[in-house]
Formats: sequence, C-alpha cells, structure tokens
Amino acid sequence: MRKTLLYSGLIALVISAVAIGIYHYAFRASTPVLKIEHISGAPARSAVYTTGEKGEPILLDFTRVAETAMQAVVHVKSTVTRRNARSQPDPFEEFFGHPFERYFRFPPDLQPSVGSGSGVIISSDGYIVTNNHVIANADDIEVTLHDNRTYKASVVGTDPTTDLAVLQIKEKNLPTIPFANSDAVRVGEWVMAVGNPFNLTSTVTAGIVSAKARNINILREQFAVESFIQTDAAINPGNSGGALVNLEGGLIGINTAIASNTGSYAGYGFAVPSNIVRKVVEDIIQYGNVQRGVLGITIRSMDGNLAREKGLDLTQGAYVDSLLENSAAGAAGIRPGDVIIGVDDAPVTNASSLQELIARHRPGDVVKVKVNRKGTIKTFDVRLTARGGRDKALASKNSGEEVLDILGIDIETVDKKTAQKLDISGGVRVKSIYEGKIRRYTNMREGFIITHVNGKAVDSAEAFLQALQGRKGGVMLEGIYPDQPGVHYYAFGM
Repeated sequence: MRKTLLYSGLIALVISAVAIGIYHYAFRASTPVLKIEHISGAPARSAVYTTGEKGEPILLDFTRVAETAMQAVVHVKSTVTRRNARSQPDPFEEFFGHPFERYFRFPPDLQPSVGSGSGVIISSDGYIVTNNHVIANADDIEVTLHDNRTYKASVVGTDPTTDLAVLQIKEKNLPTIPFANSDAVRVGEWVMAVGNPFNLTSTVTAGIVSAKARNINILREQFAVESFIQTDAAINPGNSGGALVNLEGGLIGINTAIASNTGSYAGYGFAVPSNIVRKVVEDIIQYGNVQRGVLGITIRSMDGNLAREKGLDLTQGAYVDSLLENSAAGAAGIRPGDVIIGVDDAPVTNASSLQELIARHRPGDVVKVKVNRKGTIKTFDVRLTARGGRDKALASKNSGEEVLDILGIDIETVDKKTAQKLDISGGVRVKSIYEGKIRRYTNMREGFIITHVNGKAVDSAEAFLQALQGRKGGVMLEGIYPDQPGVHYYAFGM
C-alpha cells in the first residue's frame, strides 16, 4: 500500500515538472525578449570622395561646409508700407467726416507688407549681398544673424539688371564666405544651397549643378543679364539672396529664382554666378552703382533653326543681329551677321554666356572678341562703352562722369535755338535713363529738360555736373517737358 502511494506521488511529481516545463517553454517562445545594447563609439564609415578642377580628391562631406556657410548666411526681413485704396484724399470727407464711420471700422491708411529672404555676409565689416527683389521698395530692413543677433540694415546700392543688392549693418568681425571662381564650376558638381525658406532659418539643401549660362527670362529690365547657374538643390521662397557654395565652402552663386508652376520647389533653382556678383558688389560699394561696359549690339543665341535661316554652318555662339548707335563693336569692325564665339579666350556658346562675360567689364575696358564671319575666324579688340555710347575709362569718385553714373542718366546741353523756342534761359536735356537714383526714386521720363538744381539755374551740362559734384543729402531737380505744360519737380537723396 505504501509502495503504491509512493509510486503515485513520484509519477505526479514528474508529470507536474513536465507540465511546468512545457508551460514555461511555450510562454517564453511566444513572448518577445527586450534586449538593450550600449554602443560606446560611432560606427566606422567609408569615406566618399569627388574630384576638383585639377583632379584633386575632395571629401564628399556636407557637414563641414554647412557648419561654416551657415554662420555667414543671414535672414533678411523687409517691410514695405503701402497705402490702401481708401487713403486717397476726399475733400467732402475732410470737412464732414465719413458717413458710415460710426457703423464700420475702417483699416488704417498705411498697410505694412512684410517679406523675407536671405543674404550672404561678404566682408567682416558688415557688407551683405542679397537679391534686389528681396528688399525692393522696403521702408525698413532687418537682418538676423545665425546666432540670432538682429540689426537694422541700410541699402548701399542695387542693380535690378542682375537682381542684386548690397546692404550694410553696423558690426565688425563677422563671419564671411569667400568668393570662388564660377567659371570653374562644372555641370554635375556637388553644391549646397544655404538660406531661410519659408522662414525656416539656417536651412541647407544639397544637389548638383544641372546647367550653366541659363536664361529663363525672369528679369524684366531692359539691359538684364541672365546667365544663371542651374541646380537641383532644393530652393524655395525665402532662399532668395542665399548662398550656393561648393564642397570647398566657396561662394559660387547667389540663389535667385526657381522654375515652378506652383511657386515652390519643383527641381530647378537658379543662382547668379559669383563672378558677376563680385563685380556688381565692387562697383556698388566703390561707386554707388554698377559701371557696365557694353558692346552696343543686339544678339540672338545660335541654334539649328537660326543656322538654316542664315545659311551658317555652326549652331553655337551669339549671332549679331544689328549694331546700336555709337556701337563699340561696330567701331572695332564687327558687323551684323557675325557670330561671336569667344571673349578673351573664353568660349561663347549662346547669348547668355556672352552677356555674362561682357557684364564683368567696365566702360573703357578692352576685350578680345572672336567672331565667325561666314566660316572665317576673326578677332577684334573692342573698347567697351557705357550705355548711350560714352567711351570712357572708369570714373573716379566724385567726378562728373561718376555723378551721371550714380544718377543713371546721359545728358546734353540744350542749344540756344531750342531754349528760345521753349521760353527758357537754358537747360540740360536727359537723353537716356538707366539704372540709378533717377529711375529708382522718381518717375522722370527721357526728354526732360532740367533748368534748376536746388533752386539754382543750370544752362549747360558742365553747370549741372558742377552743381551736383560732391553733393550729399537731398536734391531737387526742376524743369519742363517740351511736349507737356507746366513745371515739374523731382526730389531724391544723394
């Protein structure tokens, strides 16, 4: 009896042990095990390299470039004050008040509009380059640095023909981005865009250069220069005025525009090449405006259709359609029908590349222009002129020519016969108006005859220049239009 009980107990014990084992095995197999590991060091990674202009290896690493470039890219906020439609004066309301004012709350007469963009610090003493469209017509400009310091900025000068502007803030020892040679940029090269899209400050994107010397007809100025670097690095509203840099951290362009049906990034961004930016900035800082030499020709890009139309055996270059009055190219021997294929040993593939090469020069500079004249290659030394045909070397500070460049006009003395016919003692006729203070701050038209400067009569071009030479502060021009009655006044600041 006792043996039977003993065997039964042993069997029960074994069965219990087996059951417990099976339960634990099944439970552990169905329950995930959480395993925590600690990594003491960063995992190793292989280095990726690209090649530079001379074939030298360059580490394909955006972190180093981003860290440096972000320090020198700023956020630009511009405020434009516009009058609403109700702000026009109403003589009845002036005396009797608005009849519905007790029932409705009207908006204030001045409505501020705030826009934003980016800028690049180009000198440690506070000069910043941005796009003209970022700060155009702004009454107040505020610049915020990468470290969140904020400053009021003043406009040193603008150039709508390239959509560039130079600002200045009062600060020293600022971080900068050095200029790189945009001619050395190659299609397929890695680049990085730095800016403030959608007010997301200090944003970087990467891509490649997808084309050069691209014209997208976005600038509406008469003498616009469009020879953009095209990139697929993401550029959005707010990136305008920001930096396009290469893997060595050099500035190769100022981000300016996008090609998009929606207004946001769609794969194509465009930047003004740094070689144009450098020249524009130097002119604005030194002279107050851009001193640009011109060939004095109208051109078209060569392609297969134009080659067949003109019976030419080439499809690249800039076709000379016609010569303008006082053409520098014409004076050197270039004719309509010539195809410009090079400037100073640099190739010209289309009209945009020719514009870019000439835009780097000033009036008085001599350039070697290579043309294909019905199969014959010829080279001409062309002394560039300013718009209007003025052939001069670069104007020195405070000279008469420099005054005209600042104003953006060409003038001539009104002859005595015309003065008598207009019943004036004398004056100065404005022959042409281009980028400068006159266009920027007044609505003066070509043909205006200036008779007084700040209340003092002027009867010749020399007297006009003498009245403004070295002038600082406000200027009031008084004069007439030959085809319009009355006296007109135009005011601006020097």
